[in-house]
Amino acid sequence: MEFNKTVVKKYPKPPSKQSSEGKYWKEFKSPILIKEYGSIPSIYFSPIAPHDFVVTSSTRVQVYSAKTHQPKKTISRFKDVAYSASFRHDGKLIVAGDATGLVQIFDVNSRAILRTFREHRMPVHVTKFANNNQHLMSASDDKTVRIWDIPTESSVNVFEGHDDYIRSGVVSDENPNLVLTGSYDQTVKLWDTRQNECVMTMQHGAPVEAILAFPGGGAVVSAGGPNVKVWDLLAGGRCMQSLGNHQKTVTSLGFNGNASRLITGSLDHQVKIYNVQDYQVVHSLKYPAPVLSVGLSPNDSHLVVGMANGLLSVRQRQIKSAEKAAKMQNQQFMQAGGYKYFMRGQATFPGANRKQDHQQEQPSLLQEDFAVERIRRKRLAKYDRFLRAFEFTKALDEALKTGNPPIVVSMLQELLHRDALKAAIAGRDDVSLEPLLRFLMRYVHNPRYTNLLVDTAEIVLDVYHNVFGQSPLIDQLIMQLGHKVSTEIQLQRDLLQTIASLDMLFARATMDNASLLAAEV
Repeated sequence: MEFNKTVVKKYPKPPSKQSSEGKYWKEFKSPILIKEYGSIPSIYFSPIAPHDFVVTSSTRVQVYSAKTHQPKKTISRFKDVAYSASFRHDGKLIVAGDATGLVQIFDVNSRAILRTFREHRMPVHVTKFANNNQHLMSASDDKTVRIWDIPTESSVNVFEGHDDYIRSGVVSDENPNLVLTGSYDQTVKLWDTRQNECVMTMQHGAPVEAILAFPGGGAVVSAGGPNVKVWDLLAGGRCMQSLGNHQKTVTSLGFNGNASRLITGSLDHQVKIYNVQDYQVVHSLKYPAPVLSVGLSPNDSHLVVGMANGLLSVRQRQIKSAEKAAKMQNQQFMQAGGYKYFMRGQATFPGANRKQDHQQEQPSLLQEDFAVERIRRKRLAKYDRFLRAFEFTKALDEALKTGNPPIVVSMLQELLHRDALKAAIAGRDDVSLEPLLRFLMRYVHNPRYTNLLVDTAEIVLDVYHNVFGQSPLIDQLIMQLGHKVSTEIQLQRDLLQTIASLDMLFARATMDNASLLAAEV
């Protein structure tokens, strides 16, 4: 007959004070503070691993290593303050504007100036590459937005619809012909390079500091004043959501790797994370100075924040192997309609190891279509093996060694059902009795275990009352156990008295209310 393992009783977990979302964001530990030469208005991560990030501060653009958190490259070929340095989609080039109106493209490795664009007349605060690698967008305080042809260094589109400084902008990843800009004239405009005009205007209600497009291009987020607004472009620019959780101006926006969380930074020293499903704040971070820029790496491992006093905060999270495997599986997902999609399953057999995409799988005629399931033998815990051999004392000792209260309590309950608890407790010296007494003393006041542990303590006192006084250690533990039980009993009496007093007060209040109602009638 097969031996049944000891059933470890499962108790309901107490409610956690911290949500899983809070635990996740608190994994970004050990913030590193780096002092830059001036305020940090821009942070941008490379789309290519290892996801280095470029920081714009004063007249410098610095590329930081994601591994060492130290500057790898420093570009200082600016005559005035630099703005909005960003990577190209392949991570090989950087574009940046400056306060003189220049827009320059640099090679990341050599730091050489590859292209210079000179048509802006005032500071350029926005520079972004289009994903076709042939054009880039720039927006300036001269109220113009320009689309540049990189090979010829000339502008192919000039948009002049804003009435004030343009301080934010983005090029659609899905359609490089669509450009979004935000201005201090309190509007967000959608431009179409094919029509060479503005095709949509959204009123934010405050000077727009930052904008961010959702993947897919169906929605856009704008930040201005203390409010963040979400616009539905497919519905003609309808405002879907307005968020007012910050106390001061929101200066920067960002997404996590899969765009399921929206990150905002503000002059109120706060960085807030929103769930884009319901736009509720799931976590907040406090910083020592007003936040000007925020960035989260594409693999969700680094959270970098730039502040007005020149401090750069870098927080890192260790990515678990299971999370890496899940991301790898998502990256290798076969899109419907491809060759791999239609050929899937033809070379797969039960038990066959999956190979990498670049390896060609060949079917083997020796493999069968059916695999017989192996019945795995159940492995017993050490205390169960002793219990099966009717060595009750050793079984209880092994359960105590685990240090797991549910296991110890389940073992005590099993021994009680077998009428073997007294046999398991008897015949011990002071060394082997000490762990049991310490367990009783520690958990006897826990309501989940009280009834069983009180019965166990009574058996201990009944078995060893004749030898008390021979071991100072055991005598001390027995006295501590008695003191703890007495303290718990007194606490219960005080609670009962408090409950009785409250019942009297509530009853008197009910009677007074009834008397007042009767008098009014």
